Amino acid sequence: MKEEHNVTGTETNAAGAKQKDTRNTGPGRLLIAVYAVFALSATARAGYQIATKFSEAPLAHILSAFAAVVYIVATVSLAKPRRTWFKVSLAAVLVELVGVLVVGAVSLFDPVAFPHDTVWSLFGRGYGFVPLVLPILGLLWLYRRRPS
Repeated sequence: MKEEHNVTGTETNAAGAKQKDTRNTGPGRLLIAVYAVFALSATARAGYQIATKFSEAPLAHILSAFAAVVYIVATVSLAKPRRTWFKVSLAAVLVELVGVLVVGAVSLFDPVAFPHDTVWSLFGRGYGFVPLVLPILGLLWLYRRRPS
């Protein structure tokens, strides 16, 4: 049976029971706010790097822009109710986690590959390691608030 949605963020499951989507309430609001701050800071960083230093480290600057897009998608999708947005949130946070782990490892073991830092360089050291912790918290939150 197909799920029904309404504008209040409630879903009717196959058994006909109404469920409230609570991803954007309580601690979820703080999580969304942190993602929004990272979306803004990563976008500003990428914009500045691309505008002023792109030729010096194109890979690093493209990765900064990619991280900004991931943070924007995560912010918007975490704030929206419904199962589809839950799936988008899950995908964005998983991409973020893989990105910070891969870029962090490569920047640690091959620093020449990243002559300029990205948000995810050295596992987010330049941002107090929040980029490493944030997707873990995001995945835990999504797991606890997953639709049934």
